[in-house]
Amino acid sequence: MNDVAESPVDLARQETVGRILDSAERLFRHYGYTKTNVADIARDLGMSPANIYRFFASKVEIHQAICGRMLGAVYQMACEILRAEGSASDRLRRFIYAQHNLTVETMLDQEKVHEMVVVALERDWHVIEKHIDRLHDLIAEVIAQGIATGEFSKQDPQIAARCFGAATATLCHPQMVSQCVNKPNRATFEELTEYALRALK
Repeated sequence: MNDVAESPVDLARQETVGRILDSAERLFRHYGYTKTNVADIARDLGMSPANIYRFFASKVEIHQAICGRMLGAVYQMACEILRAEGSASDRLRRFIYAQHNLTVETMLDQEKVHEMVVVALERDWHVIEKHIDRLHDLIAEVIAQGIATGEFSKQDPQIAARCFGAATATLCHPQMVSQCVNKPNRATFEELTEYALRALK
């Protein structure tokens, strides 16, 4: 079956949407989400606010689209790690380490990015729940492979994936990481990861 080529109008729309999101993300990162409005984005692009509203109904909708794009990049990273070569334990370990490092370096070291993420989490957007479900599905695949090879004990991979995600949430959730990182009375991310992996065995 031949793929249907996109029309010039569709391509132009995608290009404009991409420019709006790039500008909005740059401004959100520089000035902060709450201090940036649609007029600022329009000014940065040399267009009118009315033109922005042709593509997005509100600043919240722009934020949702940026959030979806950021989560898409995280999911791609997860796929590359969890579907690579290696034992199930090694892949899960690398995934959690990568998630933790991304959270610390991107979400916390860049305060304005952290603000964007916190606002999204507080609003409990569907895009975030969908992202969590997709990650759980990837983790369940790896756990099922570990069960098949005898690396992990027999169990329901989906339930195990949700439990593994919950057990390591403090390593990846921006607000939890910001409260727990570098505190001597909390488990280190290495300790917590190994504890979660042992539970699968």
